[in-house]
Amino acid sequence: MLVLASGYAVPARAERVLILGDSLSDAYNMPREAGWVHQLNQRLGDRVEVIDGSISGDTSAGGLSRIDALLQQTRPDVVIVILGGNDGLRGLSPSKLESNLAAIIRKSRAADASVALMQIRLPANLGPVYIDRFESVYPKLSKCLEVPLLPFFLEHLFDRPGMLMQDGIHPTESAQPEIVDFMLPLVKDLIAHAGPSGEQS
Repeated sequence: MLVLASGYAVPARAERVLILGDSLSDAYNMPREAGWVHQLNQRLGDRVEVIDGSISGDTSAGGLSRIDALLQQTRPDVVIVILGGNDGLRGLSPSKLESNLAAIIRKSRAADASVALMQIRLPANLGPVYIDRFESVYPKLSKCLEVPLLPFFLEHLFDRPGMLMQDGIHPTESAQPEIVDFMLPLVKDLIAHAGPSGEQS
C-alpha cells in the first residue's frame, strides 16, 4: 500500500521524491511518523513531497513488480532506490539483483524521473565472496547506467550504541533523525540537479 509521508496538502508545484525501499525505510517496528522518510518530508518543507514507496521485507524483484504502478500513481521527479538488503540476506543471485535494479532504473527514467541508487552493505557473516559479488553490483550499475551512487545511510551508525535494533540490521527510532541529517543534503542535491526526461544535469 502506498503511504504518503506528508500529513498535509502539498502545492501542485512541489517536487516529488519517491523512496523505493524495504524495512530500512519503512519505519520498521515504530510509528510511521517516527521514521526517517516522514521526518525528511517535514524537514524539506511544502515545496517537496517525499513519497514512501517502501515495504518491509521487499526484494529487488518486489520493487520491480511495483515500480510501474508507483510511477503512474505518484509521477515522481526523483526516484531513490534503496533495495537489495533482503536479496542479500536470502542469498539471492547478485546477477538477478543487478538485472532487477537496472530495470527499475530504466523504467523510472522512462517515466521522466531522475534516479539515484544507494549502495547496500551486508553483514559479514554472509561470507566475503558473496558479499563482494553482491556489493559490487551497485558501483557497476552506477557507472554503466550513469546514475548517482549514494553511500549506505547506516554505515556511519554501525559502531554507535543505540543506533541499531537487537537484530543488528534495522535502525532504531533514535537513529531516524541521524538518517534524516545524512539524507537531507543528498536529496536536496538530487532535486537541484534533476533535469528533463529523467536525466541528471
